[in-house]
Amino acid sequence: MSPTLPLLCCAATLAWPGLVSMATAQGTAKAKFPGEVVSAVVVPVPSEIFSVLDKLGEPNWQQEIGHGDLPKTGDRTRLALVFGCVVAEGFVAVQAQDKEAVKDIGRDVMDLATALGLIKSVRPHAQAILDAADQSDWPAIRREFDRTQKTVRDTMDEMRDGDLSQCVSLGGWLRGTASVTSIIGKHFSEDRAELLNQPMLVEHFLGAIDGMAKSTRKHPLLETIRGGLSGTLSEMNAAKGSFSREAVTKIGVTCKASLTAILGR
Repeated sequence: MSPTLPLLCCAATLAWPGLVSMATAQGTAKAKFPGEVVSAVVVPVPSEIFSVLDKLGEPNWQQEIGHGDLPKTGDRTRLALVFGCVVAEGFVAVQAQDKEAVKDIGRDVMDLATALGLIKSVRPHAQAILDAADQSDWPAIRREFDRTQKTVRDTMDEMRDGDLSQCVSLGGWLRGTASVTSIIGKHFSEDRAELLNQPMLVEHFLGAIDGMAKSTRKHPLLETIRGGLSGTLSEMNAAKGSFSREAVTKIGVTCKASLTAILGR
């Protein structure tokens, strides 16, 4: 059986809803937050991603899997955004404990990793994920996400492509937020909605886009995403930490619109 499960790649760079610390605003010491400080924004490790997803209770994660055909493109900016989206889809598949979905997503991530020059860092981890999936050892799969963190970060450093890395993270955040807003919308509560309280992260992504090389910053997809992020930030600031069902819906619609543009679906 071929190693087809490298969906873990770049997982450590993905910032999912509720996982980026609003530490300063909430008066919580960043040192106590189980993540890493990246440009003054705390980005969680994969174990924390799963921990927060677990806090959503036991929704039907199977219904949240939205995997489909990938767009055919050689555009590296779009490939990086798609890569982040697909990796985030992997988190949903793991949460749903769907072995076949995990494998399908893994095949796509292998193709995307090859196109982006990440295959060397992905391949050593693939078999461990595959073996764990065959045994339905979901705790082992979660642990493997964590083990890839240094490998992925070192690869990004070697590539010397910060813009590409930001696009991967951005694609992952958009897919993750779309999924979480869907779950919250179906089972609304103020506690669950609080997971969307992350204006510092949205500001980080806006600043990241603005700091990219002009040729990347002016990419039509990033201009579309930037507009959506601006609207999302306004929605978060207006909520002041107390999100209504309507606000959750608006954030979800905005994220899904960006995903549609990225994935061409």
